[in-house]
Amino acid sequence: MSLKSVRGFAVVSATAVTAVGSVVGVASASSTAQTGDAEAAVADSTLLADIPAGQQAQVQTASLTQQATVQAIQADASAKKDAEESARRAAAKSAVAKKEAAAKEAKERLEAKAAASRSSSSFPVQSSYTTAQIQAMAAQMVPSGQFQCFSSIVNHESSWNYTAVNASSGAYGLFQALPGSKMSSVGADWRTNPATQIKWGLNYMDSVYGSPCEAWSFWQTNHWY
Repeated sequence: MSLKSVRGFAVVSATAVTAVGSVVGVASASSTAQTGDAEAAVADSTLLADIPAGQQAQVQTASLTQQATVQAIQADASAKKDAEESARRAAAKSAVAKKEAAAKEAKERLEAKAAASRSSSSFPVQSSYTTAQIQAMAAQMVPSGQFQCFSSIVNHESSWNYTAVNASSGAYGLFQALPGSKMSSVGADWRTNPATQIKWGLNYMDSVYGSPCEAWSFWQTNHWY
């Protein structure tokens, strides 16, 4: 091959590679630019046909490599965009969850405050009480989110019998306080008034475990609290 032919081959090779790169690169450009580059590529493909077969393969390999590189860059950009969108959605979901949790906590604090301000004297004294009446008292004194746990403990300890006595230990009342006289800290009528016992039991669970549900969790593991 003459020196002139070699120089011509180099020029044509560079032109062909550039043309292919132009076609790939204009994927996101305007339609006018795409049309112009496509026409240039067609013109340069005619020049490529003039290159000997073995040398055409080298030019085509370079072009395919460039295409693969551009496609890889585009794929990385798309993956990054998807990851950013996913992160934004996760952050928004987390924010909503935190807001709902804060609202629930605030509601429980208000309920607990209202329950704490309600004394056993708020209920009329009777000579006896049914299980339904005792449970109704507890429902008014215990925060709604804690009532089921509170009720589970009472069910296991006394089955809502406010005069229940353990024959072996002498533990007394709804919560099987030992000794029962502990409940006098909230009312002298602890033997006969379930409202007094409920207030004492709620205070005990809150002060020792943090809440009735924490007390119930402990009970489930140890079968006492």
